[in-house]
Amino acid sequence: MDPLTAMAASGMRARQEALDMIANNLANAGTAGFKADREFYNLYLAPAASGGRMPLIERPWTDFRQGTVTATGNSLDLALSGRGFFAVEGPSGPLYTRNGGFKLSAAGELTSQEGYPLLDRNGRRIRLDPAAPFEVDAQGVVRQRGAEIARLRLVDFASPEGLAKREAGYFQLVSPVAGLREAAPEVRQGYLEASNVGPAETAVRLVTVMRHFEMLQRALVLGGEMNRRAVEEVAKTSG
Repeated sequence: MDPLTAMAASGMRARQEALDMIANNLANAGTAGFKADREFYNLYLAPAASGGRMPLIERPWTDFRQGTVTATGNSLDLALSGRGFFAVEGPSGPLYTRNGGFKLSAAGELTSQEGYPLLDRNGRRIRLDPAAPFEVDAQGVVRQRGAEIARLRLVDFASPEGLAKREAGYFQLVSPVAGLREAAPEVRQGYLEASNVGPAETAVRLVTVMRHFEMLQRALVLGGEMNRRAVEEVAKTSG
């Protein structure tokens, strides 16, 4: 593969990865607590490029900046102000999320929208009387009829390197390097944290990356055409 074709193909691959990432961000712009993914480009030496440098997304990274917190008036909605995550019981172990849009099951369990039970500080499910109101204070203490029912499990991570992002904006601990620890964000009942995806900015980024992809695609076609003509000229000369 000639250097032009190799570099165009590598650039297209990197832009395709970026397009998938940006499209996922846009799809989750309305998901409470969602954290946007960003691309980090780097260059690597490639023999196919005759010593040239080719672009790739070295690693995607997650932007953990807080989204806007807005009032909903729904007592089942909880928002965190500051660093930290809610802990829920996922299908294969604990999951962590900033999405505080919870539900109350018929059995009185607080769960995420996907049905994952919200966990207390001791890793247990939180059960309430569905017929009575409940309160959650700024420290995450859940009370009903004046009695303390549970304290929310609120955690943070020293490093995001040991976290893996899952569907619907959940995170899973996959390595101890993340440094799981207790957190103390302010809990606000009746509020939700919005996604930190800026739809307008992300749409502009999507269009830009699409244009880059199209330019590289044209370069790839041009490279192929040049190679074809070179082969034809060699054939003519040989004949």
